Amino acid sequence: MAYLIKGAHVVDPQVGLDDIRDVLVDGKEIVEVAESIEAADAEVIEGTGKYLVPGLVDMHVHFRDPGFEYKETIATGSRAAAHGGFTDVATMPNTDPVTDDGAEIRYPSDRARKAGLVHVRPMGALTRGEKGESLAEIGDMVMEGASAFSDDGHGVQSAGMMKTCMAYVSQFDRVVCAHCEVESLSGNGVINSGRAATRLGMFGWPPLAEELEIWRDIELCRSTGCALHICHISTEKGLELVKAAKAEGLPVTCEVTPHHLFLCDEDIDDTYNTNLKMNPPLRKRSDMEALCAGILDGSIDCVVTDHAPHAKHEKDCEWEIAFFGTIGLETSLPLMLTNMVGTGKMSWSRLVEVMAVNPRALLRCKPVKIEAGSQADLTLIDPKREIDVTEDYFQSKSKNSAFLGQHLTGVATDVLMAGKRTLADGVVVA
Repeated sequence: MAYLIKGAHVVDPQVGLDDIRDVLVDGKEIVEVAESIEAADAEVIEGTGKYLVPGLVDMHVHFRDPGFEYKETIATGSRAAAHGGFTDVATMPNTDPVTDDGAEIRYPSDRARKAGLVHVRPMGALTRGEKGESLAEIGDMVMEGASAFSDDGHGVQSAGMMKTCMAYVSQFDRVVCAHCEVESLSGNGVINSGRAATRLGMFGWPPLAEELEIWRDIELCRSTGCALHICHISTEKGLELVKAAKAEGLPVTCEVTPHHLFLCDEDIDDTYNTNLKMNPPLRKRSDMEALCAGILDGSIDCVVTDHAPHAKHEKDCEWEIAFFGTIGLETSLPLMLTNMVGTGKMSWSRLVEVMAVNPRALLRCKPVKIEAGSQADLTLIDPKREIDVTEDYFQSKSKNSAFLGQHLTGVATDVLMAGKRTLADGVVVA
């Protein structure tokens, strides 16, 4: 199938493009980018007033499949991703069974191909069963296409075990994605330590629980030479540690979620809205502001959602026993457009870097560029289309969004995944 995207504002910093162009796609590839293209046999997608960018990538999602399909499946997660404007996602390994060998890497890849909506790039576990005791089948998983390695959901508590993992992964040109949490410090914490925890009478979760492990893993990166990526960074001090490592020339990167960019512990009030219960927790306003500065100045490499679907009964309960996490695939781009690009704080080029270019590089995927010969993974965005974040808006199987009730401006309208149209005027194409 051939598509002609007419008159879109094309933004791709990889090729120095920030101008109005026509883009012709035939089969899986871009075949021409020019000021004006005529193609009688191509289906026209009107791009006037819209922005065309390389397909968005979320390198931190939980699709819960296998083992927890009542929350999300690869099929429903793929629908949510396409609806949010994504062409690629990296799934975390904390499924049941844990993704810790080659067969478990094949499973989400096969299911994703059947769904046919996004490229799913599964991550493998660092340790068997994510128990932090013995090395997982790293080489086997690399052979089956593992994009990176992480024990996300659990920080690897033993420094010796983490060093072994990093030394081994470093042989395969893959990144270790570290969930940084010293569990003896986070303990029974369910909210950031501070005034909000005291006001609401809940156990606090100190920032040190995250920052200490960030420091430790940076030291292990220095020792092993393994590329280190800090997951869902949430504190100003943690970001300062990453900045210092980068200044030293160490292969250290980090990511941030929209909920840590645009929410803080002051947003948790006496209604005890459990959709605001996160891991790591929402931090102080000063942390939130530091993270916003970090995504603008280049200190933070990419935006991810940590898409964490949960069933209604797992959130509709007391705060202390509610599950951690929020869904995010369908609000990530609108939140960035509303709060960053639309306010003039962030350029479109920087948005493309943090939501498409950098995560693709970290996952060791082939670059996608808006030029002839590149794979046609593309996202078309209407910066003026408005949405109300309601449960009915979501394609995800779960509805536990921290941003329910918000009115946002800017959304993906069309997505091409390897030349296949998976989103058409805001509607997922099954």
